[in-house]
Amino acid sequence: MKIKEKEFEKVLQELKELAHQLGAKVRFEKGDFKGGYCLLRESKIIVINKMANHQRKVMILSAALKELGIEEMYLSPKIREVIDEMAESK
Repeated sequence: MKIKEKEFEKVLQELKELAHQLGAKVRFEKGDFKGGYCLLRESKIIVINKMANHQRKVMILSAALKELGIEEMYLSPKIREVIDEMAESK
């Protein structure tokens, strides 16, 4: 699936909403790291490098959502395809 550069921001918003539904907080921080999913005092947190481009942010968030377990959730076919492809690209 090809995503245009300007569509990444919309996809990123949808993925952030999905993370929220799963009880995870998405944080964008500066630093020397790529990002990913972690547990901090029993809180689900997905940390993404603020300086990464939109495509990279979508890749990190997609991989983290797969870790959280989205198999049983209803997702639009487009979002499911994005998550599957981007998570594999990471």
